[in-house]
Amino acid sequence: MSEAVSARARQLAAERVPFVHARVVRAQAPASAHAGDEAIVHRDGTIDGFVGGVCAEGTVRSAAMGVLGGGKPLLLRVLPESETGFPETPGARVVVNPCLSGGALEIFLEPVLPPPLIEVVGGTPVAESLVAFAELLGWATSRTLPAGPLRERTAAVVVAGHGRDEEDSVRAALAAGVPYIALVASPRRGAAVLDEMGLDPAERDRISTPAGLDIGARTAPEVALSIMAELLPALRASEAAAAASGTAAEPASAAEPASAAAPASAAGPVSAAAPASAAGPVSAAEPRAGTGRRAGTGRRAGTSAAPGASSGPAAAFGPAAADPAAAGPAAAGDGPPRVVRDPVCGMEVTVLPDTPHLTAGDAEFWFCGAGCRDRYAAGLVG
Repeated sequence: MSEAVSARARQLAAERVPFVHARVVRAQAPASAHAGDEAIVHRDGTIDGFVGGVCAEGTVRSAAMGVLGGGKPLLLRVLPESETGFPETPGARVVVNPCLSGGALEIFLEPVLPPPLIEVVGGTPVAESLVAFAELLGWATSRTLPAGPLRERTAAVVVAGHGRDEEDSVRAALAAGVPYIALVASPRRGAAVLDEMGLDPAERDRISTPAGLDIGARTAPEVALSIMAELLPALRASEAAAAASGTAAEPASAAEPASAAAPASAAGPVSAAAPASAAGPVSAAEPRAGTGRRAGTGRRAGTSAAPGASSGPAAAFGPAAADPAAAGPAAAGDGPPRVVRDPVCGMEVTVLPDTPHLTAGDAEFWFCGAGCRDRYAAGLVG
């Protein structure tokens, strides 16, 4: 990895910002990129680095948005219009790019997603065991509540203070829309705490107490294990839901909602008189003897999170943003950008502030490059 790309990747990883690492693994002349060239593709579609010219870059950008949503790597094979050399295979995608000048590229797209972030409240043996298990699983932990605000993209809050800092921590987790909230307490005390808080039924149902699955846990590490066993399937269900819907990989955060562009549908060239929609966006627990742990006082494992919340790879995700099709070009950090069809060559185009653009009457069009824009403006298509 080049030093500039490597430094940027380290920075994003430290900030827990998801991105896609793109690396050219094969380049067939004539092509401007070479094997080993690489770049970072951000959630808003901007690219740091180099993996090809304008046309190839647009294809990479569109594919990267799907990789972020699905959370799985992809080998992208970009071929010129006359090439039919590669069959579709699992884990690979073939894209015929009419803008290419005759070369071919294979680019490996790897999503780099932050691990789940678990907020652990309390200094009890159960809390310390939770931190140890999280480290073993490669998950991140934080200890900010109740003194400070939750960190962004927190996937779960486990309150294990055994009577200390419980109500404030639970309320902070509810307010932040954290999908998994657990209160470590006996069935009787857990119910009493929730009663005292005066929560409505929907809020109460979001809290798992007694925390964890009933595995007959007795020691603090065993209780922590039961909580992790309850939390893990909730995270995996979130990943599966996000992969099925194509949601961009963005764990729950009160400050950064996520949205995603859906796969493009086939569309041919359109004339200057066509309405904008013709070439518009393409939806681009306290230790105790083996008693029952599900006493009906809180949320069951696998139930939904806060109303309106969605989920994503590696952690639960926050509320979806407004439909990107209703907005103009995305600014950096605004989430996945709008994806449209170039009315000349039919390529998928990610709309950014610098994307070639043309207004014809009441319709707006975006293009893969200045060449297609100029051809359209000259009336050579349609």
